[in-house]
Amino acid sequence: MGRRRRSVTRQIKTDPRYSSTLISKFINDLMWDGKKTVAQSIFYDALDLIEKKTKEDGFDLFERAFNNVKPVLEVRPRRVGGSTYQVPVEVRPRRRESLAIKWIIKAARERSEYRMSERLANELLDAAQGQGAAFKKKEDTHKMAEANRAFAHFRW
Repeated sequence: MGRRRRSVTRQIKTDPRYSSTLISKFINDLMWDGKKTVAQSIFYDALDLIEKKTKEDGFDLFERAFNNVKPVLEVRPRRVGGSTYQVPVEVRPRRRESLAIKWIIKAARERSEYRMSERLANELLDAAQGQGAAFKKKEDTHKMAEANRAFAHFRW
């Protein structure tokens, strides 16, 4: 890790339909082999499916699902006197966003529906209701941090 200067964060362009950088980041993570238009069509199809199923705005439901999956605490290994402790720490805001994006996409890819847009739509619906694999991952992370609260004094 460099000590000379802070790394420069790149400005991400907004997406064409909703003008949101969050959606743009999500599409970039969803993308495989540089096929951004395919990733965009998958994401927008998923939002359209959500709107058909729930008669609710897809973007609002996406934001609700995203906020439900964002973790607040996580454990980091800390070596103290020859033994390693799992120390609970607060998650930085940018890492919180990237973890939520990765968890939602991974959970959607592991679902059994035929099309990726259906998988993503159903995972977003589940996450918005506080269910699904991505939400469970967040809950497990919080439980692990809560279980290791005794080692919080090792925080750095």
